[in-house]
Amino acid sequence: MCTAVSLVRGGRHYFGRTLDTPHPYGAQAVVMPRRFPLRFSEMGAVDRHYAVIGMAAVEDGRPLLFDAANEHGLCMAALAFPGCARYFPAVPDKDNFAPHELMPWVLSQCVSAAQARAMLARVSVMDKPFSADMPNMPLHWIIADAHEAFAAESTQDGLLLTDNPVRVMTNSPALPFHLQGLRMYTALSPAQPQPRFRPGMPLGLYSLGMGALGLPGDLSSHSRFVRAAFLLHHSVCGDAPSACIRQLQHVLGCVAQPRGATLMDDGQYEYTCYASCIDAAQGVLHVSPYDGNGLALSLRDAEPDGETLVCREMA
Repeated sequence: MCTAVSLVRGGRHYFGRTLDTPHPYGAQAVVMPRRFPLRFSEMGAVDRHYAVIGMAAVEDGRPLLFDAANEHGLCMAALAFPGCARYFPAVPDKDNFAPHELMPWVLSQCVSAAQARAMLARVSVMDKPFSADMPNMPLHWIIADAHEAFAAESTQDGLLLTDNPVRVMTNSPALPFHLQGLRMYTALSPAQPQPRFRPGMPLGLYSLGMGALGLPGDLSSHSRFVRAAFLLHHSVCGDAPSACIRQLQHVLGCVAQPRGATLMDDGQYEYTCYASCIDAAQGVLHVSPYDGNGLALSLRDAEPDGETLVCREMA
């Protein structure tokens, strides 16, 4: 399970996510320069495209992207969508992509969320794994820039594109469920509440933060969605990129999972393997792993028109 958030400050876009899983899949920071060759199972080859930076597992020299941004500031992340995701055989008259192909296709081709939305309207997500020993994972995606955000969710009704004004994404159920669920928390506020229990009854407040009483604190997908949305949209920070990245890291820290808090059916513990934050305007990625030291990587760390993938492992 995971949480992704999109923050806009001073007209600039910052994008972050936690990767919550029992194992980090060999995730590393990567830069995919403009001439790194891309091959798609049904849509041919792309030998020149927009440069992309993000987190990925690299298999057979190919980056399987988890979260990333391109040189125009368009951002995208894949999150677990168990029980809801449906993939299909190749559909005639559609642009057919396997789940692992969708993110590199969108980020390599689109300069904006609006363009990505128009392109994804022609897409069907295929039930085609990366390899025989790497089956498809149930996924859905958040796509965002400084102007808008939306979800792409491949369900039994096809690929559904849903506006995401909250700029937060977690896991199953589908995004409309989470958006509707926010209605239960409309009374929450960062301000102290006024006593209304009974007129004239002297019930004083005993602590700061009581305007947020009822904000869910558990690690379920909807509780993380509500908590991240509340904290994101009440964030106070300056417009400086460093301040915005730190603020995004603090928001993600409030939905992170320490090892031992979420026990899975197979006896393993899900935990936040890393939190990533991208300054989309500058093309700079900041990664905070669960163990070890943080790292930073920039689009400038690769030759812009190069052909070679640049990789940085988490220490």
